[in-house]
Amino acid sequence: MRLLAIDTAANLCAACVFDTDAGELGRAVLDLGKGHAEHLIGVIDDALKAAGTAYDDLDAIAVSVGPGSFTGVRVGVATARGLALALKVPAVGVSTLEALAYERRDAEPGHPVVARIEAGRGQAYLAGFSANGEPIAEPTALSLASAEDFIRAAGPDVLIASGTTAEIAIYARLAAQKLATDPRPKKPAPLYLRDADAKPQDAFALPRKTSP
Repeated sequence: MRLLAIDTAANLCAACVFDTDAGELGRAVLDLGKGHAEHLIGVIDDALKAAGTAYDDLDAIAVSVGPGSFTGVRVGVATARGLALALKVPAVGVSTLEALAYERRDAEPGHPVVARIEAGRGQAYLAGFSANGEPIAEPTALSLASAEDFIRAAGPDVLIASGTTAEIAIYARLAAQKLATDPRPKKPAPLYLRDADAKPQDAFALPRKTSP
């Protein structure tokens, strides 16, 4: 099986082509911060070129669904669903927390993992996973104090996986595992754990005119 994985949930705009028999075939990564929508297709094209792969050679699309940047996640998920529809292949969503935990567990197997992403506004996103990768605490947004309590309650054997996103091939590997057990997954959807940071800018609102 040959997959295209894309990740726009954080600063990176990343794509890679992954073969379940041969491993990673090629990738392209830009550190953007913003502007994923303008660059993602170009990054995908570069990854396909590096892998010597055409769109028609793909068997599935993997995408990071967050939590992360609201705009970035939306861009990635929409692109993944559009490509999957056009190519008539499945699209698989993988959460950033799940990918971070997998990456840490891959480096130090045999331990449960708590994945943590700093969310700003005095909060963190967290999720817990067993030593074999099964979810044991669903993704949630907590205050920083509550996040520390969450981690302490997890026990001394737990590993902490922190960051903003995982290495791009991790998303492909996780998606391949998911497809092996469910070849017709649900369409990926953004994982939002709180409202968007963007707020109406009252300073730009014009005062209402009153009748004389």
